[in-house]
Amino acid sequence: MPKKKGSGDDNKPGNAGKGDGGKKEKGGGSSAVKVRHILCEKHSKCMEAMEKLRSGEKFNIVAQQYSEDKARSGGDLGWMTRGSMLGPFQEAAFALSTSTPDSPLYTDPPVKTQFGYHIIMVEGKK
Repeated sequence: MPKKKGSGDDNKPGNAGKGDGGKKEKGGGSSAVKVRHILCEKHSKCMEAMEKLRSGEKFNIVAQQYSEDKARSGGDLGWMTRGSMLGPFQEAAFALSTSTPDSPLYTDPPVKTQFGYHIIMVEGKK
């Protein structure tokens, strides 16, 4: 994703925990993250997806059902480096702890960018 100036309020209480027992956090030296997301143009559709996640559905399944972008493999964007993502998206991605699609930690509330509303989860950091 191209960069865009802006900031998001990505550290509100929700499923995206900051403490992760020794894994690197925002500004902690990670240079890349393995990211999945659910992108919805409309906030209402994004909130429907969020409810599915809250009820325990797997992230990749919800992404296949709700995401409106080209990441068709369950929302998988692959490894993305610092500086290659939009500001609010990048801030949220590097702040998240790693998790799995079966038991995801994700941005709550969704992150707003020029493309719409993103629910983001991170599977790995390096």
